[in-house]
Amino acid sequence: MKFKAEQIAGILEGEIVGDPNIEVSRLSKIEEGAEGSLTFLSNPKYNNYIYTTKASITIVNNTFVPEAPITTTLIKVADAYKSFSKLLEFYNQVKLNKNGIEAPSFISDSAKYGANLYLGSFGYVGDNVVLGDNVKIYPGSFIGDNVTIGNNVIIFAGAKIYSETIIGNNCTIHSGAIIGADGFGYAPNEDGTYNKIPQIGNVVIEDNVDIGANSTIDRATLGSTVIRAGVKLDNQIQVAHNVEIGKNTVIAAQTGIAGSTKIGENCMIGGQVGIVGHLTIGNNVRIQAQSGVASNIKDNEVLQGSPTFGYSDYSKSYVHFKNLPKLVKEIEELKKEILNQKNGNNG
Repeated sequence: MKFKAEQIAGILEGEIVGDPNIEVSRLSKIEEGAEGSLTFLSNPKYNNYIYTTKASITIVNNTFVPEAPITTTLIKVADAYKSFSKLLEFYNQVKLNKNGIEAPSFISDSAKYGANLYLGSFGYVGDNVVLGDNVKIYPGSFIGDNVTIGNNVIIFAGAKIYSETIIGNNCTIHSGAIIGADGFGYAPNEDGTYNKIPQIGNVVIEDNVDIGANSTIDRATLGSTVIRAGVKLDNQIQVAHNVEIGKNTVIAAQTGIAGSTKIGENCMIGGQVGIVGHLTIGNNVRIQAQSGVASNIKDNEVLQGSPTFGYSDYSKSYVHFKNLPKLVKEIEELKKEILNQKNGNNG
């Protein structure tokens, strides 16, 4: 896709300084700019690159005045960083605007779908599925029976959506994600074997949720595993059966949440956090990376460690953790000194 400077300036409501007909087809960092690319300058630390960049077009702030000759065409805007972000969003929408049903693929006769569906090759859409408008299902994806998906949802290549799952509007499911697999439920027998407990619930994902690549969200044993509106999950996260994650909570990669735990709204959970089952975690909680959570957490707590305790206490204690070898050595020396004093007094 190629865009002229005048088209970009129109989108951003910017002023062109240079060639309005020059074209770009890709984006770049200003220090790596090449002919045919578009870049931006907002941080004064990078000002020197604008005099050497080979980028064809550079978005700059209205206040920018060159101090030496430049070859790049400028588009002046109120805020270069925000304008470039807006352009990235526009570019992404254009890039992902696919339509039609590719072959080979399968879509059940009982499935219903809205306008502008894209179903990539080797995609599968099962019985009684309902898809909203502007749904994009990339190649190799599976949509099981009785799934409901809202408007403007993107399901990237290789994602698997098991039966009865409900997904709201404006959601993104990245490649390799598995939504609705069985929860980890087994009953032990006296002989050491296990009987599987049927998992007959589902997964409900509300509006504006992002699910990262290779993350898994298990269906409930009974009822629903629920991901509330605005939740953002990173890659490789495990959400077990009957978990509920509150609105606008964000969770970083490799975190695991055991069954039936309830997480509140607006929480921030770092990477590689482990959370045991059947807990209640309050609203606005911050859990630092690699923490282990084994008890309920009240609203507004900031925690770290394994098991977790207050972040401020952890930071103070960490100073002593690092000095433990030194402290042990000092204690041993004091013990020897006391022992020598006792032996001297006995003598």
